[in-house]
Amino acid sequence: MTTKVTADQLAKFHPLNSLNAESIAQAIDKVKVENIEADSVLFNKGDSDDTHYYLLDGSIDLVGDNGILKTIESNTSDALEPLIQIIPRSATAKAKEYSTIITLDSDVLDMLLTWEQSSAYQVQELTAGTDEESDDWMLHLLRTEAFHRIPPANIQTIFMKMETISVKPGDKIINQGDDGDYFYIIKKGRCLVTRSTPNNPKGIKLAELTEGDTFGEEALISDAKRNATITMLTNGMLSRLSKDDFLELLNEPSLERVNYEQGQQLVDDGGATWLDIRLPSEYKTTHIKNSLNIPLISLRLKMNALDKDKQYIVYCDTERRSSAASFLLNEFGLSSIVLTDGINNVPENMREATSS
Repeated sequence: MTTKVTADQLAKFHPLNSLNAESIAQAIDKVKVENIEADSVLFNKGDSDDTHYYLLDGSIDLVGDNGILKTIESNTSDALEPLIQIIPRSATAKAKEYSTIITLDSDVLDMLLTWEQSSAYQVQELTAGTDEESDDWMLHLLRTEAFHRIPPANIQTIFMKMETISVKPGDKIINQGDDGDYFYIIKKGRCLVTRSTPNNPKGIKLAELTEGDTFGEEALISDAKRNATITMLTNGMLSRLSKDDFLELLNEPSLERVNYEQGQQLVDDGGATWLDIRLPSEYKTTHIKNSLNIPLISLRLKMNALDKDKQYIVYCDTERRSSAASFLLNEFGLSSIVLTDGINNVPENMREATSS
């Protein structure tokens, strides 16, 4: 028999507690709630199923080779964390008594977290009112690190495939919640970035963008929904590149990837640093030893504190959030590499948890 879970219940679990009400509502539609009998096995040691398990009611034994390692009781701090998030599973999970569990596909959760964290603009980033003269939009764009890493032939093709559109005040270029379709460059004019929340359904002002600024890349890279609304403030001209062309010509060529062994060698040589862009609660559960944790949602605000002489090897659970982070770092002029397939492919002895 299955039951329903409420938004308040779901929002207690980590890292779901970082999601806003809208994302929690989406998660409710994706979770499965099941009642299981005593002695039922949720998963076995060594399993690599791509699922997050949470204990809603009852108790679960985590069983190792030599017996019970730990018992997780509902309504405790331990129960707020996913059951053995590390893949492959380091123990078997077995119901100690009649219990209720919640399961959520890890890829779905990663998409929700990416959408939530990859908000491109924060309130602290307001740029309206600056007196600095903007560079020519094309020169501004070509000076970014992202374009430095693209083959010259791709750059020529990008400009050939870009479509220029005229816009006027009040035109909504992007609507929050829509699917990503284009990457945009402002050739002329200014636009406003807003984001609606349950407490501010009309939207809060996050930033103003002007000539040479780009937007729309995060939803294309992460294959997530738009996380903000972009509205024109003035007459202007925009150039846009379709999602398929953006991914083929701009994003993929600008991203460099390494496996764990290659990345660790770069770290050992002294020129690179591991950068975990997951949430602190995810980092606490497991992370690469000696890594730096800056959540994707905070990355734009903390880029000035990063060392431009360092190379950052970026990782998350998959490559979704880390690819978005790497593109942003490259745009900012920092050198970054994506860890192939994320932390789950890192040897267990090279991972650690943060003690409470």
